[in-house]
Amino acid sequence: MHVVQTTSPRRAAVLGQPIAHSLSPVIHRAGFAAAGLTGWDYEAIECAESALPDLVAGLGPEWAGLSVTMPLKEAALRLAGSASPVAIAAGVANTLVRQADGGWHADNTDIPGMVRVLREAGLGGGTGRHAVKEAPPRVTVLGGGGTARAALAAAAELGAESVTVVTRRPEACAELEPVAAALGLKMESLPWSGAAAAFDTDAVISTVPKGAADHLAAEVVWRPGTVLFDAIYDPWPTPLAASATAAGLAVVSGLDLLLAQALSQFEQFTGVPEAPEEAMRAALDEAVKNRNS
Repeated sequence: MHVVQTTSPRRAAVLGQPIAHSLSPVIHRAGFAAAGLTGWDYEAIECAESALPDLVAGLGPEWAGLSVTMPLKEAALRLAGSASPVAIAAGVANTLVRQADGGWHADNTDIPGMVRVLREAGLGGGTGRHAVKEAPPRVTVLGGGGTARAALAAAAELGAESVTVVTRRPEACAELEPVAAALGLKMESLPWSGAAAAFDTDAVISTVPKGAADHLAAEVVWRPGTVLFDAIYDPWPTPLAASATAAGLAVVSGLDLLLAQALSQFEQFTGVPEAPEEAMRAALDEAVKNRNS
């Protein structure tokens, strides 16, 4: 769902808590420049979940869209007047797009972004659940938050019929069960103590916070051909990612997803039919290089 492109000044932002570390402004501003949208700006705004409804309600008509990160993804979906099927199925949104009537449409671009980066890494040769393939991919998801919900939806899109979910809190698994059911996925729940034994799958998607999975690097016996997606990108590589790389496996980082999900956001915010991916990628790479230098 696209907005109409205009020449008047427009604004967009990423909301979350904490948010100072976000590289989204770098990506989107580079996109604006490459697309010739000189009147556009994109910023980072610190926002607690309780403050989100009032913040969004107070935004003027110059606001075209919002990128939403943790811990706001469930709240963003609740306050939107309409939502995409994927956002509804996952129960979380990472994108709010201003509509002509002043309302907000919610989407989750993490899901197609995750599908894209996992396919590029070699997972799921088909084009969705109904594609012809030798066998459905087996997927393990670490974590139970908003990104884990997107991971379940991505697994379904990649043709998985079942997923193994490993969480640090038992109640987090219980919260994901209706999401899996809505997506048509069978879900097996494991306690965090059993995480290392759950890596014998085609893909492992880690959505847990920085440091939470570090100890698994010394415990995991990697299966040849497994794809690891680790949603963290600072610091990088994580011990888990380094372990997978040493085992010769394909590894996808949070930076890969950050760019992939931003492309659709950019298109929905601006109405530009195709985001200037190369310029946005180059800006992200440069920012990461400067941050690490």
